Amino acid sequence: MIRTMTTAVNTMNQLQHKLDMIGNNLSNSATHGYKSTDAKFQELLYQQMNNDKADRADRRSEAGIRMGTGSRLGGVQMNWKVGSLQVTDRQLDFALTEPKQYFNLIQPGEGGEEIIYSRKGNFYVSPMDNGQNMLVNEEGLPVADSSGRPIMFSGQATNYHVHPNGLLEVTQPGGSQTFELGVTVLEKPNSMVQLSATNFGMPADLAGLGIQANDLLTELTGAGRSQIGLQNQALEASNVNYEKEMTDLISAQRAYQFNARSVTMADQMLGLINGIR
Repeated sequence: MIRTMTTAVNTMNQLQHKLDMIGNNLSNSATHGYKSTDAKFQELLYQQMNNDKADRADRRSEAGIRMGTGSRLGGVQMNWKVGSLQVTDRQLDFALTEPKQYFNLIQPGEGGEEIIYSRKGNFYVSPMDNGQNMLVNEEGLPVADSSGRPIMFSGQATNYHVHPNGLLEVTQPGGSQTFELGVTVLEKPNSMVQLSATNFGMPADLAGLGIQANDLLTELTGAGRSQIGLQNQALEASNVNYEKEMTDLISAQRAYQFNARSVTMADQMLGLINGIR
């Protein structure tokens, strides 16, 4: 009975992580640029119980029985597929149409500024004290150009247009300015650190992981900018499959209820045994 309760509790603990991931996916189903996650389970070690007392050729029962100890969360896999594009008719909304390509953002940190990456392309204009404007995301983080510097332009800009190669054209009364939006390809996105629902950063200890920065990402500069895919006045929707998440939620809830019922039944059987006089 104790083994039954332990096995069920182990599985319930891991199923809770699955339920948390499904809830996070559903809550971000309307978040632009969000990538859904999925949990993969693995079975824990078995214990082989051999029965050698009836070792006969015509026996019908198995020579032994394998008793499991539950399951555990084997890994978390992120779905990197491109979400559907939603036309917004807003000049500062840009959607990346190629997979694994991310906008470069500048985030302040304890050791100075660092570049982080996001596919959420709804940008805004933030006025500066010197009369210029800075291009920022909805969190107020500056959008970086291909050199890693903040994109700043005159406060009298009247029109914004981005070309497919990531060239941002800002129209002003006296002419226009062009900026190269910083775009990076995450070669191994599963190795990146998820900072928020849509932002990703580099791992802190690359040397300890035995990898280099060039193994994880490629900055699209020079001739490589021809690979950039961008669409004006549109945003990439979340790639969360609502129907799949609801199906997984029902399945996980049923599995959780089954294991909870196993604990209850084992407790009842222990009560009966303890009640025998």
